[in-house]
Amino acid sequence: MTARTLTCHVESVEDLTPDVFRVRFAARPEALAHAPGQYLEMKLDDTTWVPFSIANAASDDGVLELHIQHWPERSNSARLRSLLVAANQLELRLPSGECVLDLDDPSPIVLICAGTGFSQMHAMLQAAFARGLTQPIELWWAARERRDLYLESAALNWAASQPNFRYFPVLEEAPEVGDAHHRALEAAGVEAAFNGHLGRIDEALRKHAGSMAGKRVYLSGSPGMVYACVDALTPLGVEASALSSDVFSYAPREPLLDPALVCA
Repeated sequence: MTARTLTCHVESVEDLTPDVFRVRFAARPEALAHAPGQYLEMKLDDTTWVPFSIANAASDDGVLELHIQHWPERSNSARLRSLLVAANQLELRLPSGECVLDLDDPSPIVLICAGTGFSQMHAMLQAAFARGLTQPIELWWAARERRDLYLESAALNWAASQPNFRYFPVLEEAPEVGDAHHRALEAAGVEAAFNGHLGRIDEALRKHAGSMAGKRVYLSGSPGMVYACVDALTPLGVEASALSSDVFSYAPREPLLDPALVCA
């Protein structure tokens, strides 16, 4: 799919947490066509384009969604937030990226992400459920604390409504019962009890993920997080050809799988 540049209307800017906000753009549906997992670039000025994963599957409603982490101490982040709130239209370039969900592959699917890396997986899951995929699908979502799972209600609703889907949150800090995030989940009518793992995502995968043989794995996060997860999955039987991540394009590592960790 050839990348194209277009001007989109800024339809809404909505805070999901104090640190993450959702932006929706509107344009002609055919202009926003993309595959689940691809990203776009947003123009800040004549020399600055910033990449973001597209957070929704392509549809006929002409709406495109982004989930953006706000870092007040970073000048580009504050500038972007101000621009999105003030601007009526912005220039986007899309689609880009080769980490795309293969909707025709019947293999079990494992989605692994950290923080707003969930936006890429959110698009993949929307597409998978819209297509009616029936193979097992797992989502492993890592964050520092539970409030950083900024759209956890969506993951919990899918876990309750999709019989082939399982959700595994992984937190560095133990959640508190009755905190704001817990109350928000209760208000949304979803299961608010934490049923996940504590610690680092790679450690959780190594201990609890089980065999990766024959599974298709998609990863989204920092290079350090992604490669730590790859190393955790390697002894579990994952194949290099079954791994997909944008990190492999912009921060490649050779070899992708550490030979010392490959199962005999």
